[in-house]
Amino acid sequence: MYAWYESQRIGLGEDFLLTLEESYVKITRTPKLYQDIYKSVRRKLLRRFPYGIFFVIREDIVIVLAVLHTKREPQEWQERV
Repeated sequence: MYAWYESQRIGLGEDFLLTLEESYVKITRTPKLYQDIYKSVRRKLLRRFPYGIFFVIREDIVIVLAVLHTKREPQEWQERV
């Protein structure tokens, strides 16, 4: 993902990684803010980029299942549950 964005415009790959990192911080601080979308799987959409972070909460731990483009098939992350 980084390489593709960086090839489109210098610095865009870095912006993608920063946005991803900010999203991880938000998820770890307030994971229950994001609603369940499938069983116990939650999703945080990235700001500015068409990706979602799919994760579950197990006790006090957040487990990221996938970071996928929003146009991908849902089965991709559902198989990881």
